[in-house]
Amino acid sequence: MNRRTLLLGISGAAAIAVTGGWIASRNAGTQTSFALPAAADESAEILPDIPMGDPNAPITLIEYASYTCPHCANFHDTVFGKLKTDYIDTGKVKFIHREVYFDKYGLWAGLIAQCGGAPKYHALSGMIYETQKEWIGDGKDATIADNLRKIGLKAGLGKEQIDACMADQARMSAMIATYQKNATADDINSTPTLVIDGVKHSNMSYDELKAILDAKL
Repeated sequence: MNRRTLLLGISGAAAIAVTGGWIASRNAGTQTSFALPAAADESAEILPDIPMGDPNAPITLIEYASYTCPHCANFHDTVFGKLKTDYIDTGKVKFIHREVYFDKYGLWAGLIAQCGGAPKYHALSGMIYETQKEWIGDGKDATIADNLRKIGLKAGLGKEQIDACMADQARMSAMIATYQKNATADDINSTPTLVIDGVKHSNMSYDELKAILDAKL
């Protein structure tokens, strides 16, 4: 399977656990468990994109991806590096990464990725994808929270800075509202999904992506 249904909300007391990179529901009563809201807070801030590459590049490529999606991690492992070298760094593509939240762990990872602001965002995002299996670990709340904090520390974030980011409820609301607004506008129903100059594409190999980009240049 290379498609995953988006999770816009978790009702009741259900929490989400990740086992081997896949999503499985379970009951949880720990303090760190919570439910993503079924609808975004209408008063929440809509966050701006953090583009990578030349803002005036002839092609804009948006990737919708989840930090807990194995196929998204594989895309970053097998496709993104070549895309960056051949198209982003050469001024041909402006790249935008948009986070999708299937579960609370993807949201926690997003809090870490965004904790250092725009200057550190893409580096942290890459680290999270590269070490997905490691930070998911045994799928327990405490393990995942601790591992994500370690990624933040490795990237140069301070302990107090990380703690503040992980506890920032307003930021969480803004992230969820931003995700829901963008994903609804672009009719996103699986990850990774690529939107190239407004046209939606499913997950693909580098050679397939290269053919599309070259045809547009």
